[in-house]
Amino acid sequence: MTVTVKVELKSAVLDPQGKAIAHSLHSLGFGGVEDVRGGKMFRITLTDDGRTDEEIERDIRQMCEKLLANTVMENYTFEITR
Repeated sequence: MTVTVKVELKSAVLDPQGKAIAHSLHSLGFGGVEDVRGGKMFRITLTDDGRTDEEIERDIRQMCEKLLANTVMENYTFEITR
């Protein structure tokens, strides 16, 4: 099974990388770009070891909160594909 985790800055957190990308896109002639927010994506392959969906989701949340996301500044979502 595959888990896709998306990590994005919370809306209240400034995103200088996103602002720089938006500025560059405008410079390249893409005037319709209103805002850009950066983020990270992780694709994790898990073994099917008989754990319940609840156990898998618990483990993924722990992965996100302990390593993949800084929950003070970032939000995360994940999707499990079997």
